[in-house]
Amino acid sequence: MQEVVCTGIALRSALGDLGQSWQGLLQNLTGISIQQPLADLPALPLATIDALDSQPRPRLSSLIDHLTVSLLADAGWSKPLDCAVVVGSSRSYQTTWEEFARWGVRQCAIDYLPHMPAIAVARQVGSQGAVLAPMAACATGIWSIERGYQLVASGRVERAIVGAVEAPIGPLSIAGFRQMGVLAEDGCYPFDRQRQGLVLGEGGALLALERRDLAEARAARIYGRILGAAMTNDAAHPWDVGGGAGSEAVQRCLTYSGLSAMDIDYIHLHGTATQLNDAYEAALVDQFFPGLPVSGSKGAIGHTLGAASAIGTAFTLLALYHQTLPPSVGCRDLAFADLNLVRFSPGEATPTATRQPLRQALCWSFGFGGQNAVLALGMYNVTQN
Repeated sequence: MQEVVCTGIALRSALGDLGQSWQGLLQNLTGISIQQPLADLPALPLATIDALDSQPRPRLSSLIDHLTVSLLADAGWSKPLDCAVVVGSSRSYQTTWEEFARWGVRQCAIDYLPHMPAIAVARQVGSQGAVLAPMAACATGIWSIERGYQLVASGRVERAIVGAVEAPIGPLSIAGFRQMGVLAEDGCYPFDRQRQGLVLGEGGALLALERRDLAEARAARIYGRILGAAMTNDAAHPWDVGGGAGSEAVQRCLTYSGLSAMDIDYIHLHGTATQLNDAYEAALVDQFFPGLPVSGSKGAIGHTLGAASAIGTAFTLLALYHQTLPPSVGCRDLAFADLNLVRFSPGEATPTATRQPLRQALCWSFGFGGQNAVLALGMYNVTQN
């Protein structure tokens, strides 16, 4: 098996691009605000991205183009590019179809099928390699990264573009999550006693994966190593707090990565701020990693559904690269006394990022419908800054 490293990251969230989002997270900022995107639905907290261009086209298309250009620049790759493309989305062009239905717009439907985000990236980079378009609810991002990792590690390809994108804010997503009773009323407060539920967000992240020897040969910047991943499901069973398929996903990921629980220094949590999910994750951390520093990013950028774990992976790689623990924005009164949640004190005037030696970390996600995904990442070397 080939060693696989990440040599490029492109990210867009409600806090901005990669650097803006990372610095905003470290400064305890949030991109969530009260908005009313639909006149026939009440205002609610949302985490939207700024317009990426002035063309009258779907927001998802603009996001994909922006991320692809940014990724090539960050990785130092040029077109045409011989690579695999594994890019997923939970909602894909759902909001575009909703607009077509509402306004009776006639459009070529093939450009807006569910798998088209991956095709759009392949077109833009000029790749003729394998194109995959995973869909696994909130676990889509990690599944996409795992698929690309396997392609590179097995020697089938030398490099891959992986990740997930999402622009889900539309009538169906809002109405559906409201009907489920999981939408917050005024903000996102993960692991807080007064947490209300999730806040929908837009955004995405793409990663450049390649063989370690090739990356080193071209003196590429290396953010970190992909060590392994595992996926399980609870589709036929209710969540079992403290066990079940989520626990199995953690155990399998550690085994596949050649790690033990003691080897993990940090976890980027799913952290949706729903009652059930936060309790489930807190119990899982206590089961395997008691006292370990953990945090999540949805209090800053909202829940980007299928893109959430791709963005979470990007933040975890930056944590390893900079040897810095990102805080969990939005938690004011921690509901789980044993959870070592990285956060700022309520009275802290100037937030200060927590620097700490980090060797290996996990990023995990637990999606609607019972999709569980856990990804293990490792630092590259001690001189990477």
